[in-house]
Formats: sequence, C-alpha cells, structure tokens
Amino acid sequence: MISDSLWIIGPSRSGKTARLVEEFCRWVHSVVPNNGSRHPQNQGQKDGDRIPKRLYLHPTEPGVLALAANDENRRELTNRIVTATEGKYPVRCKTSLGFFQDEVILFWPLLVQSLKLKAQFPVRLRPETEQELATRLWRSQLDQETLRRAGENEYRLVRRILDLMQLAAYSGIKSEEIANILTKALVESENSSNLEPEFLESLLLDWRHWCLDRGFLTYGMITELYAQHLLPDSNYQQHLVKRYQAVLADDVHDYPAVARHLFELLRQSGAVGAFSYNPEGTVRLGLGADPDYMSGLATDCRTEILTQSTSCLADKLATPVLELVTEPMVLLSLPEAVKSIQTTSRAQLLRQTADLIAHSIQQGQVQPNEIALIAPGLDAIARYTLVEILTKQNIPVESLSDQRPLISSPIIRGLLTVMALVYPGLGRLVDRNAVAEMLVVLSRGGGRDGGEGGGKRDGGVWGDGGEGGAVSSPPSPPSPHSPPSLHLLHIDPVRAGLIADYCFVPHPDSPSLLPVTVFDRWDRLGYGATTAYKEIVQWLKEQRSQQEMRLIPSPISLLDRAIQRFLWNGSNLPYDQLSALRELLETAQHYWEIDTRLKQISPNLPLDQGANGGDFPHASIAEFIQLLRRGTITANPYPVRPVGPSANAVTLATIFQYRSSRRFHRWHFWLDAGSSLWSKGGAATLFGAPFFLQQRLGQPWTAEDETVEQEQRLQRILADLLSRVSERIYLCHSDLAVSGQEQLGPLLPLVNACVSDASGE
Repeated sequence: MISDSLWIIGPSRSGKTARLVEEFCRWVHSVVPNNGSRHPQNQGQKDGDRIPKRLYLHPTEPGVLALAANDENRRELTNRIVTATEGKYPVRCKTSLGFFQDEVILFWPLLVQSLKLKAQFPVRLRPETEQELATRLWRSQLDQETLRRAGENEYRLVRRILDLMQLAAYSGIKSEEIANILTKALVESENSSNLEPEFLESLLLDWRHWCLDRGFLTYGMITELYAQHLLPDSNYQQHLVKRYQAVLADDVHDYPAVARHLFELLRQSGAVGAFSYNPEGTVRLGLGADPDYMSGLATDCRTEILTQSTSCLADKLATPVLELVTEPMVLLSLPEAVKSIQTTSRAQLLRQTADLIAHSIQQGQVQPNEIALIAPGLDAIARYTLVEILTKQNIPVESLSDQRPLISSPIIRGLLTVMALVYPGLGRLVDRNAVAEMLVVLSRGGGRDGGEGGGKRDGGVWGDGGEGGAVSSPPSPPSPHSPPSLHLLHIDPVRAGLIADYCFVPHPDSPSLLPVTVFDRWDRLGYGATTAYKEIVQWLKEQRSQQEMRLIPSPISLLDRAIQRFLWNGSNLPYDQLSALRELLETAQHYWEIDTRLKQISPNLPLDQGANGGDFPHASIAEFIQLLRRGTITANPYPVRPVGPSANAVTLATIFQYRSSRRFHRWHFWLDAGSSLWSKGGAATLFGAPFFLQQRLGQPWTAEDETVEQEQRLQRILADLLSRVSERIYLCHSDLAVSGQEQLGPLLPLVNACVSDASGE
C-alpha cells in the first residue's frame, strides 16, 4: 500500500514549505471513501491520483504538530498555515527543541516519579546562567594545571564541556556514554582537549545531578530527559499518539537526530507525516543537526522532488561557480550578473561597497529591502562602518540577530549604576565615569512630569539656581505639537562630568551624591542641568530610604521604577533601547528566580552564595552587575522584523544568520570574498560535533576529514546563497585583511573571473 506520509526534497526556494502547507490543506479538506478511514483503499492508484488521508480535527484538540528549524521560520510557517486554512484548524507549531521543552515541563510529574526527583517546578537555565553556575561548580577541579593541559581559558573550556552534553543529547546518547565515545574518537583526532574523557564525563554527571537536584534544566538536559526517559515511557506514548493525528516538519535537515525517533513513533502509531528536506540547505551541521540520519525518514514516505525556482541565479551560476572553486585552474568567465569590487585595504572596501549601495538606491536601480550584505564574519568595525555610512544617506540597515552585549548600551550601564548607588556594599562597582554616564542617561527622559514639573518641584522659581546670575533663562511653555524630547530636562556629558568630579563621594559601602552647591561654580551648570540633578539625587535618596525599610521587593522593582520614572516617557524610546530594556528586565527576572531557588535549597553552600561568598546581603546584586559587565548576556530584539519605514532596509548578516533566516533578495554583496572563513565553520561548529553524528558515531576526526568537510561546506553555502539571489552578485574583495595579511581564500578564483564594477551601472 502506498504510504500516507510525504517526503519533499528540493533545493532552496523551490517551494517546499508551500508544498507542506498544501498537503496539510488536502488532509483536512479532502473527502475519502469508506467513511473516512485512516487508511484509504487506494491500492493500484498512481501517486498523483491517490486520495489523500482525511483528518478530523476538533477545536479543543491540537491534532497536528508542526515543527520548524528555528523560531523565525516557525512564525513564518504558522502564518502560512493560518492563512491557508483561515485559522479553522488547531495546529501546534514549535521548533523541535521548543517542543521537547514543553513536553518535559508538561510531563514533569512523570519524570519526578520515574527518576526519583524532588517535587519542584523546573526552571530552565539560560546559556549564560548555565555557564556561570557550571564554572562555579567546577572551579575547584579546573585548576591552573588543568587549564594549561587543556590549552584553553576557563570560560572556553567550560563552554566546550557543556557543549559535549548538548551534542550527546541531540544525538540520543546518554551522558554516561560520553567518555566511551570520546575515548574512541580522540585517538587520532587533532581536536583533542588533552583531558581524560572520564574526567570530562564525571564533570558533566556532577553538573547534571546538581541541576536536577535543584530543578534546573538546560537545553541539553531537556533533550536528554525527553529522548532517554520521556519518549520511551509507555504512559507518555499513549498520551502522545492520542494528541496528534499528523506531523508537519519543515527543513528537517537542520533537526537533531532525536527528532527522528519522535517522528517514527508517531508514524508507527498511525499518524500521517509530511517532511521537507534540502541536502544543500543544512545550516546547523556542527551545532547538533544530523541531516544524513534524518534523511532515513524518506524510506517509508512517498517522495516528491521539486526543481529550482526560476527567479534565482542558481541555474545560470551554479555550474561555473562550483567549477571555479573546486578546480581553480579552469579558465572560465562568469556572466555579467556577477561583478566585483576590489580594493587594497579593507577600509577602502567598506567605503566603496557602502557608496555603491547608496548610489544604486539613489539612482532607483534597487530598493533597500532588495539588497543583502553577507559576510563570513562581521566584526564590530565593519558593522559600524557600513551602518554609519548608509544611515547618513537615509538608508536604514537591518542587522540580523545583532546580539551585542547588554553592557554596550549606555542605558543599561546607567541602570546598573543606579543599583550600585541604592543598595549598600556595592561602592567598589561605581566610579566617577559611571556616575557621569548615569546622570546623562537619566536626565534625557525627564520623568513623567517633564520640564515644567521640574521647575514646580523646585519651588516654581525659574532663577533659584543661586546668586551667580548665570543660569539659563526660563524655558518657554512647550507646544502641544512639539515632540516630548524637545522640552525635557537634560544633563550633557560635560556638565555630567563636572558634577561627578565635585559631587560624587566614593565609598565601599555607601557611595553618595552631594548637593550641587558643593561645586563652587554650580551656577554655571544652568537651570536645566541643576534641576535634573536635584531630581535624580532626591529620587535616589528616596529609594535608599525605602530599601532600608525593605519597601523595595527586589532589584527588579528598582529597575522598573527607574525606567518608569526617567526613561519610559510614554513609550517614545527608540527600538534598540526598548529591546535592550526588555532584555534587561527578563534577564534580571531570570537571574533572581535562580538566585531565590538556590537560597531556598542550600543557603549555606558557598556555590549558592554568589562570587563573594555571601558575606554581605547583596552579594547576588554585585554578581549580577559583574555578570553583565563581562558581556556574557546579549539582547535579542523583538519583534524580529521591523515594521513601517524601517522595514525597507538593507539586510546585514553573516552567512550563518542569512541562511538561517531563509531570506531572498535581488542583489547580494558578498563581503570579504577573499577571506578563508568562507569554508570554515567557525562559531557555527562546536567542539566534538563530528563525534556524535549517527553515521560516524565515535569515529576519529582527522585532518583529511576536516578538508573534505570544508569543501562540502563551501559547496553547500554557494548553492544555498545562489538560490537566494535573483539578479546580481557583487564580490567585495580587499587584497589585505584587517590584520594586514594577504587574503587568499577559496573564493578568490571567482573574484578574478568576474567583471569588475564600482559604479553600479
């Protein structure tokens, strides 16, 4: 009998997702004979003539499980399904890891019973919190001699060890088997950490026991609990097969191996499935994805092969581009659609590339949202230069997943200084520069009362700044049609520096801000700065008083008060600042949720009392400030895509970010085309990732394997990118890299073979 399930294979932009949605609509709309039985009598029919399976969905039951490779693709898939079905059918759309997490939390009582865990609600650890807690747990064992043998600093070594647990969980391997796999794999591997596999495994087992004892879950533990304990459980399987009649899985080439076990269980229980697969579209190989193992799902499915979209350059360029890259001695010339921008230095390259983009947009050849700037790696200088040049030309730029550390935002630094000034014992975390920056940040919002309120609170006398007579003139009443920022109190950096120099009193326990009159020439500060400073000092004094009386529930409340009082101003903050503030509050809430759990379970253990050993009551606040200052926490903008005029923006992304987003543009600019990073995995490849692939489990990873993998990775990248551009490609190459070294990367033959053009005509 012909299988109900469908396996869709095709290159990028070939319509795989649309075909998935179409198949789902056929499931729910088609009528089959034999009273809609789960297996229609269609023996002898051709694949194209067969009657699809009929699903009967109820509004109160999900019925269909839809999975996507990442969260952005999940939103896109959800929108397509809802649009196609007019929202009539319940569909649960998740990422694979998101589904595992929901199931582990939903069936936590079952895991508590089977694993003899403490009955407490689980809390998921963020990666930065996982890193911090694991470091403190292992610090006594990761001494200087161990770090020397490993050849890594403490941060990188801890991250690598934690990644091993995650990779093993994604592959369906128990943590107790990690040592065996590493022992076999590291015999001939050049990626050895020089540490005994048994030692690494013992660290991970201690970490897992420590977390489960406190109800903490990481992504690796969630996946391991689901794959090793929940999915094999007969009680869970009964609930699972009753909940889902069908499964849709888009881009399964980027799924971990354990996802196949879930799909096979559902299909064996009678559920129908539809899967899309792109052998050249794998992005997360090296981060836990196992495309070869996932391709085994096609065995019991009907296969549909989709062809390349006619709107891309892949058909014209795929063959010559790959030939030039794999056989550089071949004398070929690329079509006119591929041009190059070549300079000597990288600074010249960034300038010419940005100028060409601006010129092309101003000439009406292309719109900003039809351009993508793609690089194998984007350093801060390149990102800043490109954004600065284009924004000065009134061309907005959208940086995909621009996860800069929270501490890079002045607003965040100012709020952390507020915490250090309100809570006792944090004086060593404050200096004059931080105080000056805080004054500038807090005075920009002006509070809810605006400029006029400040004057009234100071007695309503506009010239009470002193007897010097050099204060600013009374401000005119604000126009109701003027922007709020035009009439708010303000302390500029120069005045803030003067105030911090003369009015800030350092103290290890209780630093303070003195009245502005201690500055001999305070009258020169002006009315606006003087009034704003008085308001800030008064507010800080009130918060310290309330803190002493325990009227501030938590540091999160203090942050919220500061934001509402000085920054919010009717939600008129720019998008990037709103994103940073949102992430700060979420991070603080998560941090103190973990801190509260630790103090409840084991308040006397040094590990659970922060980096300062809990010698003073606000050690956790000091640790939180230091954690952010180390730059380990990044902001994740939300919503993911901007709306309004800013949506018409040039896309700036790394190769990994662009391919993950599955976007499509008319013009591509491939930055640093001569870089050797085009064929390297870089941060997108975890240590030990090849050891946990199912087809080569525990096999050594040699230099020859690495060479072959780099060639295959480059071919996948080129095939995928060529499928995502429709009109023109610019290869942007500088002879010298940032370091001053000559660039001789694998794409250099393409640069030499294409037509040079720096005019955009």
